[in-house]
Amino acid sequence: QVQLQESGPGLVWPSQTLSLTCTVSGDSITTNYYYWSWIRQPPGKGPEWIGYIAYSGSTYYSPSLKSRTSISRDTSKNQFTVQLKSVTPEDTAVYYCVRGGGTYYDYWGQGTQVTVSS
Repeated sequence: QVQLQESGPGLVWPSQTLSLTCTVSGDSITTNYYYWSWIRQPPGKGPEWIGYIAYSGSTYYSPSLKSRTSISRDTSKNQFTVQLKSVTPEDTAVYYCVRGGGTYYDYWGQGTQVTVSS
């Protein structure tokens, strides 16, 4: 059974950097051909894909967030992390880490609420 768990601060000040980590169990983030994504859902809106890190370590980001986003990994801990710079209240959302990319997603974390506010 693959499990993903998000962790990180629930409140971030405007203009700061949001940083969330996903800890994966039941699978290795280096397993061939799997992708590991971050997805968020702002209140009252649909899900928005942020980006992924592939089994190889390569990354790909949403064009609309690319300039502010970085996804990295720690293979020794089986974790991957998203950093979103210069946040505004519009970045307030529930953030999910997910196994998958493109059109296929199979395992999701429970999600973590992040609020951007002073």
